[in-house]
Amino acid sequence: MPFTIATWNINSVRLREALVQRLMAEEAPDILCLQECKSPVEKIPTEGFAELGYRHMVARGQKGYNGVAILSKLPLEEVGAHDFVDLGHARHVAARLGNGVTIHNFYVPAGGDIPDREANVKFGQKLDYVTAMRDWAHGEKPEKAILVGDLNIAPREDDVWNHKQLLKIVSHTPIEVEHLGAAQEAGAWVDVTRKDIPEGQLYSWWSYRSPDWDAADKGRRLDHIWATPDIANAGYGSRVLRAARGWEQPSDHAPVFATFDL
Repeated sequence: MPFTIATWNINSVRLREALVQRLMAEEAPDILCLQECKSPVEKIPTEGFAELGYRHMVARGQKGYNGVAILSKLPLEEVGAHDFVDLGHARHVAARLGNGVTIHNFYVPAGGDIPDREANVKFGQKLDYVTAMRDWAHGEKPEKAILVGDLNIAPREDDVWNHKQLLKIVSHTPIEVEHLGAAQEAGAWVDVTRKDIPEGQLYSWWSYRSPDWDAADKGRRLDHIWATPDIANAGYGSRVLRAARGWEQPSDHAPVFATFDL
């Protein structure tokens, strides 16, 4: 049975509850992974989601910050969460579907504005977090797994609007790209989005600072869907729902989709 998974940094699930419901009603992914929920788990507005068929949820929450949730039409079994580098942040949660596929939902730290760990503690935390993801994948050797989320790094030159101008901008610096590549290699993760869309500029985030974001199109691909090699070839139909960035009071991220026939 094929299923469709979507990942979306919602930037407050309570503030944008209506947008989540719109996505559920119009696009109807079987599984929706949210990041930056900014809500304790008990205050996530699940009632309206359940009415739209999303009766299953695993989540980790925090008041006002971070937070990840997996909402699903399909039954889920929670299989834990990691607090990488002991930040005390709700940035990861995992669940297993009935077909044995494990879904990991991540929200990697943004890293602040200065790409220097000596001058900026947040940048160091980001690099350490991604290194911990690498070490976890080395140790766990995931199989039959999908990793999604806002990884806050745009790795390829065509994942940003201007490679040269962004080389010193947090999210596209060489050291971040190197760290993300090491984490990806450690789990032998396949970038499903780029497997399906191998060429061309592709973005999932546009800054709120740009009043005419659509025309300016200064985007970055920060949101990812990866899969382990044993199931990556079952993934297809990848897309970014760019239109959602233009919805009323939107998140600055757009949802990313992929379908798996498993």
